[in-house]
Order: sequence, then structure tokens, then C-alpha cells
Amino acid sequence: MPRNLHLKNALPTSSNAQVFDGTANTLMHTPDIALTERQSQLLEYLRNHQHQHGVMPSTREIQRHFGFASQTAAMSHLRALEKKGVIQRLAHKARAVVFPEQLDRPQILDIPVFGHIPAGLASAVEQAREGSISVDIDTLGISRGARTFALKVRGDSMINAHILSGDYVILEFREPRPKDIVAALIDGETTLKRYLLRDGVPFLKAENPDYPDLIPAQELQVQGVMVGLIRHSSKRI
Repeated sequence: MPRNLHLKNALPTSSNAQVFDGTANTLMHTPDIALTERQSQLLEYLRNHQHQHGVMPSTREIQRHFGFASQTAAMSHLRALEKKGVIQRLAHKARAVVFPEQLDRPQILDIPVFGHIPAGLASAVEQAREGSISVDIDTLGISRGARTFALKVRGDSMINAHILSGDYVILEFREPRPKDIVAALIDGETTLKRYLLRDGVPFLKAENPDYPDLIPAQELQVQGVMVGLIRHSSKRI
């Protein structure tokens, strides 16, 4: 999902996070090629599965979904789609199906979205996967092997860091550094805040003077460090 950089100085220079402006998902187009009803159903299943899970389904999953007699039958249907040019299979790789338009894109990473993150007072939130978003890893500045996930922001405690309610923050599983913006579990509740140290003791700071610092009574566990932000183009700071 190519993104235009937005608000060059939106985040403090101490943060390496990138800000993007655009819709949350890459649009993919189906070539104008005549497909049988079953082939159209399979193509739609492949797209939906990749969007929901971030990976293509296995041949066994395809077999089970459509009730094929064997994985060989699933492979036969995939070969038919490949002959019509709507998918491409990569040799010697598991789940090795890609859409032709993906081969023409930059290095794209599908990042899973796990629910909401409060940008307000910490609260107990159970995270469930809610699809994925696609990003250009070169623009984002991360490696393909980076362990990343995304959360949708809810609240206004980070507005002075130009993070708004409804934005998607992209986070990487890694150790935080002081001044990083992090998703954290503090005394059993989750929140998005800036990670700081005071006399060697970590605490979380909001980017809104209406919210207090969060000092852990027992536990502070960083779940991810913010490396990027995606905002729908209709939103404005």
C-alpha cells in the first residue's frame, strides 16, 4: 500500500515513527477475464483469506472450504486460475500464491490489526484480530522480517504527538527506548503513551496536559513500539 508521507514534522524528532495519509487498505483489481463460477468463488476466497489472516490459505484449507475430494483437486483449481493469469504460484514456497498486481508493487507487508488501543486512561481491552493493513516496508523503514502489528487508536491523550482517535498505529515487537511511543500493559490495563524514565524507573506520559502520568504500581510491560501511523485522508489535524 504505497503511502504519501504526511506532516513531515508530525512526530517529535526523538521518534522514528512514520506518518502516512490515505485509506487503510490496498485496493486490488481483478483482470477482466472470464472465470467459471467456481473459479470466481475461489479467487474471492483467496482475497478474503489474505485480507483477514495476512497469508494465503493452504491447499488443505482450500479443500476443506470448498469440500473438494483431495488437495490435488484444490491444486487443479489453482492451476486453472494461474493459466488465466489472475494468480501466480511461486515455486518451492508454502502458500505460494500471489496476485499479479502484488508483483508490480514495492515490498508490501500485510500487518495484522488487533482491535483498539486506548489513547486516554488505561483500560482493560481484550485484543482480537480484525483483518490486516498493507504497507510499503521501504517507506515505513522496517525490514520484512520485523514482527509488527497494528491497533486502532481510541481517545485523545496523544493529540500533541499528532495521534488522533481513529488513526491506526503500527507497532513493532522490540525493546523500547526512552521517548518512544509504545503500546503498554500497565498493572493489567492497556494504553498508548510515551515511554520515559525518571531516576531509572519507567513510566508512561500522555501527549495531552489533561491526562496524568501513569506510574506502574506493580507492572509495566511494553507490548510494541510505534513505528508508523496511518490516517484516513478525510481526517485532519
